[in-house]
Amino acid sequence: MFDLMSKFPTVIAACGILHKLRSKIVSKSSVFVRGEIKAGVMSHSPDAAPHWSMDMQTAHVRLLHRFYSIFLFVGSVLLVIGVPFVFYRKAASTVAILAMIVAVLIAWRMNHRGQPRKSLIFFAVVMWLIMVALIYAGLTPTTAGVVVMVTMLAIVVHVGAAAVFGVTYMLAWLLYLVLRTADLIPAPYFPAPMISAWFVAAVAIGLVLLPIPELVLNLRKAASLQRAVIEAATDGVLVVSNDRKAVIYNQRFMDFWHLTTEYLNAHSYGDLLDHVSLRLIDPASFLQKVQEMYAHPDLPSFDTLRFKDGLLVERYSQPQRLDGQVVGRVWTFRDITERERADAEIRRLAFHDALTMLPNRRLFTDRLQRALTIGARRGYRGALLLIDLDNFKTLNDTLGHDKGDLLLQQVAQRLVASVRESDTVARLGGDEFVVMLEGLSLQATGAAAQAETVGKKILATLNQPYQLAEYQNRSTPSIGIALFFGHQTSIDELLKQADLAMYQSKTAGRNTLSFFDPAMQAIVDDRAALEIDLRAAVQDKQFLLHYQPQIIGGGHLTGAEVLVRWRHPQRGLVSPVEFIPLAEETGLILPLGLWVLETACAQLATWAMQPTTAELYLAVNVSANQLRQADFVDQVLEVLRKTGANPKRLKLELTESLLVSDLENTIAKMLELKAHGVGFSLDDFGTGYSSLSYLKRLPLDQLKIDQGFVRDILTDPNDASIAKMIIALADSLVLTVIAEGVEIEAQRDFLAGLGCHAYQGYLFSRPLPLKEFEAFMSQNEVASATARR
Repeated sequence: MFDLMSKFPTVIAACGILHKLRSKIVSKSSVFVRGEIKAGVMSHSPDAAPHWSMDMQTAHVRLLHRFYSIFLFVGSVLLVIGVPFVFYRKAASTVAILAMIVAVLIAWRMNHRGQPRKSLIFFAVVMWLIMVALIYAGLTPTTAGVVVMVTMLAIVVHVGAAAVFGVTYMLAWLLYLVLRTADLIPAPYFPAPMISAWFVAAVAIGLVLLPIPELVLNLRKAASLQRAVIEAATDGVLVVSNDRKAVIYNQRFMDFWHLTTEYLNAHSYGDLLDHVSLRLIDPASFLQKVQEMYAHPDLPSFDTLRFKDGLLVERYSQPQRLDGQVVGRVWTFRDITERERADAEIRRLAFHDALTMLPNRRLFTDRLQRALTIGARRGYRGALLLIDLDNFKTLNDTLGHDKGDLLLQQVAQRLVASVRESDTVARLGGDEFVVMLEGLSLQATGAAAQAETVGKKILATLNQPYQLAEYQNRSTPSIGIALFFGHQTSIDELLKQADLAMYQSKTAGRNTLSFFDPAMQAIVDDRAALEIDLRAAVQDKQFLLHYQPQIIGGGHLTGAEVLVRWRHPQRGLVSPVEFIPLAEETGLILPLGLWVLETACAQLATWAMQPTTAELYLAVNVSANQLRQADFVDQVLEVLRKTGANPKRLKLELTESLLVSDLENTIAKMLELKAHGVGFSLDDFGTGYSSLSYLKRLPLDQLKIDQGFVRDILTDPNDASIAKMIIALADSLVLTVIAEGVEIEAQRDFLAGLGCHAYQGYLFSRPLPLKEFEAFMSQNEVASATARR
């Protein structure tokens, strides 16, 4: 029996040898598996292969672990089954072995339920009790120890610490053989305390090392998830440690900078910066930004990088912190090239003429407004040259519109070549162009002489023959010139003066230029008289409101826009086009606007008492001068309180010109009123070039498509494209959209096809006095009820 027991150390030693052999197999096989996986990855993307090292390791470890587990499981079962045959003559031993097998199964189950520590502790206690029971049953401590150790080896194989226990017991038996050979201990006696010490030591080592495989696996899973997230990001990602080494990066980052893994591994951080800066238009600025960033490692950093190949990239950098300490930096690179191109295209469509690429009326008006302000500040005059081509309609009718378009394009090119870069050439529409000259003499006579010189140059240039495909054509212009200085004259009046001068040139026989005749000052005199009458009208409340219906879908009335009219004692009903600009310039718009708001809110309160009108909205226009008042919010809230109107039924319409200056104050006032339920609509959207960048910050409810886009939406692809973009933009910002100036069913149907289902215009009704509007509203209710039936 003792001889048989003495062979168990050899068995355990063999297990240790098998463990070493397994390590070699894993090492060799991992090289093979890594090569196979790398070959597969490289066939897709050579630079991507190094990033998948964690996945490769997981793959080959999983494969070899299955093979090794099956091998050891079979061997362990054979050992457990074979032990009872060694001690088959002792019934107590057989019972003990069966108890060990049950303990093995219970511990195994506990381990697979995610309780490896509990399973090992449970098994250790059971084995200790069984060993004591075997000793009391008559087995020698050595025999009992052998039984326990063999069974312990079997279970440990499956709880993750086979090598530790195998080596521990192998060394224990080797020590026993040495002591036995040297006759330092009597045979066959083996002290139970020493066995206990070996047993406890092995269990302790196992308890310490048992969680390591699970911890390593969790770390691998976390690393794999991290890699998958980083690789899935559309931004380029780079993590750099404090010693300027690349820790993590994704393929998108490599693509941005045309890098390879071999280059990163072979070059320093400084070489990397030199490499990437070569791709930039302004490398010095980029390198300076990097230096500033590392001078302040705890601060974030941002800039926009322009690449030589046209790429535009936003670069962000945040410090990486561990326990409050900066241990590195995280860089991200986002490609915004397409976004910038889309924004540029929107601006081009909105503010440039599609045929000639010159500024259109909207952009020209804005530039003229700035020129008036700058000229007054710096002390110089300017001039407008309004140019109309003579007999252009005849050319279109005889040679066709395609030849007319060619002529307009060549005229635009000649006009641009005839003036300075600081001057503006715009196309107002049709065959009408305008040139704005800035920086002229402060003296009127000197400015007129300078403008006349440019006008004659334009005349001579435009009189040259034009080659229109196979046709040669001559065209002459009629030019009207109007001088301006500061805000003495409004933009509309300036254009009107230039227009009058241009028609004077046509009356004079065409192909000439004329200045605005001082005799036309009668128009200015009329304006002065109108201002006196307007002041009296504000004091005497000579105004009334007209209501233009706002319709959705097939004809359902949702509310109206209120439009002010002036009942002049002598002139009758005066259009707001004539007196609103004057009211803006004179400041009379403040009391007038307050009266409009009070009257509209009072009407809302009246309608609220009737179920059929309680849900109607009223849209009230607010001027820039009103909104700039410090107590504007208090005024609106006081009107709502005094009239009892529901603020949720009131919608204030703002124009884009309000967004050009004092944006933060405007947003603050809007948010305060929004908190009380007041809604906001952005009127004439698309007519101002600066609002697109501010739009996402404004607490708006609605965008209003300007009637200038709707008027030619069926014939002008440019207007149709802008309307489509506005509708898509409103949809993305979760805003409603309404089109004004809808006059025919074809326009409504076209807008409906684009996704706009709210309208305002003469197709439905002109602006109506209150009684006529209420009559229209009643008819609309009857029509809607009939349609529903």
